[in-house]
Amino acid sequence: MSKRDKRSRLRGRRTCGYGARKKHRSKGSKGGKGMAGSGKKSGTKRTYLLKYFPNYLGKKGKGFTSIYEKKRNLEEINLDEINKKLELFKKSGIMKQTEKGAELNLEGYKVLGAGSLKHKLIIKASKFSGNAKEKIISSGSVIEEI
Repeated sequence: MSKRDKRSRLRGRRTCGYGARKKHRSKGSKGGKGMAGSGKKSGTKRTYLLKYFPNYLGKKGKGFTSIYEKKRNLEEINLDEINKKLELFKKSGIMKQTEKGAELNLEGYKVLGAGSLKHKLIIKASKFSGNAKEKIISSGSVIEEI
């Protein structure tokens, strides 16, 4: 005759091997109901929170945002890219021929100094890097910050 497994032997024994009736109830043995006890200094449920709710204990690097600071999300363009895209700029109307010369309007862009400028242009942009300014002026072009 084989031995019955433990679970079937404990059936009908009132507490099924968990001691007093008040033990092995729902949330008390799990560390509280819901998210109870999951404060910053608590160890319970911390790994679960960090994995599935990373901002639950406070956003990292929160700080504050100044109401006076005007943030600009500028796209960046290098001098090499300007050389490559001159035809595209002409077709789209970003580059126009004026009395002074070819005028390139790059509003919302920051011009960076990688590469060199091959044409004489009047470049209007929101910002220029120091290196870009030097290279543009040395090529005989003009800079205008918008």
